[in-house]
Formats: sequence, C-alpha cells, structure tokens
Amino acid sequence: MNTETTHPTSTPAVATPTVKWVFAKITRMIAFGFGSGLSPKAPGTAGTLFAWTTFLIGDLFLSTQNWLWLITGSIVLGCWICGHVSEELGKQDFGGIVWDEIVAFWLLLALTMPMTIWMQCLAFGVFRLFDALKPGPIGLIDHHFKHLEGNTNSAPSSVLQILWRGFGIIADDLAAAFLTYLVIVAVKVAIKLAA
Repeated sequence: MNTETTHPTSTPAVATPTVKWVFAKITRMIAFGFGSGLSPKAPGTAGTLFAWTTFLIGDLFLSTQNWLWLITGSIVLGCWICGHVSEELGKQDFGGIVWDEIVAFWLLLALTMPMTIWMQCLAFGVFRLFDALKPGPIGLIDHHFKHLEGNTNSAPSSVLQILWRGFGIIADDLAAAFLTYLVIVAVKVAIKLAA
C-alpha cells in the first residue's frame, strides 16, 4: 500500500540549484540575486557585490527617496520570495539565497551615501564581517529563526509560514546593515572631528 501523499503545489527539495533551475522562475532569479547567489564560493559576498554595483548604477537615476521606496518594496516582496524559494529548497536558509544581502546593502548605501570609494569599501567589509560572524543581536536573530526552522514537517507550509521564514532570512541582514550603519556614522564623525 502506497502511503505517500502528493501535493500539487509542492516541489521536491533541490540538493544543489543549477543555473537552469534558478533561471526557470522569476522568484528564483530574484532570490539568487540574478545569478550572483550561484557563486560556488562566498555567495553572500557575490550578492553584496551585485548590490553595490546595482546601487551605483541606480544612483545615477534614483533619488534617495526613490531608493527607500524601492528598498521597502523589495523587503516586503523579498519576504515572500525568499520564503517561497526556501520552501522549494527544503525549508532552509540556503546560502545561495542572497536577496537578503542585496536589499540590506542597498538600504545601508541609501542611508550613508554620498561616500568616498574608501568609505564604501569599509561599509562593504564591515557589512560582510557582521553578516558572516553574526555578532550580538545579529546572531540572536539568526539563531531564533533557524531554531524555528527545526521543524521537519514535510507538508507544504502555509502562506504565513512562508512569509515568516522569508522575514527570518532577511532580518539578520537588516540587523547587520544597521550595525554597519552605526560604524560608518561613527567613522564619519571621527573624520570630521579630526579635520
């Protein structure tokens, strides 16, 4: 007797996403930072580099207010996208999902620009350090959401579960961006005081 149940809306977990798999759906393309998350080494760094590049290009055309509207929409939409793609990957915060790094770094740059290239490099380095090491509140947020994901229920998640999982994926990067913002502001103030 076959006891397996099939769910038409669920897809089997993907072990290692391929270029073909990522580019088969717009949600996957966005979650994987238009391919930057497919980097075999340090996908989060590749996603942040993608964010930096696209911000510098977009900054030629968008005001800070426009950026903030775009980022807000990208965070809200990103909760669904990251949660949904995570569901397709087997309910985990897969390293190749880099939309969280992208929107968080966009927000950091939108709040701190204009900056010299050296200050932008510092922002990039500090953000990556905080995102990788997850000190203090970043680690608490990351641990909280990963602990919730300890549920091994194989049934498809509800819409609210998908949105909450997506928020969890994005939240620790927003915390890393906030702490990086504080560092950059402190450095800017120190430079002004030393001048």
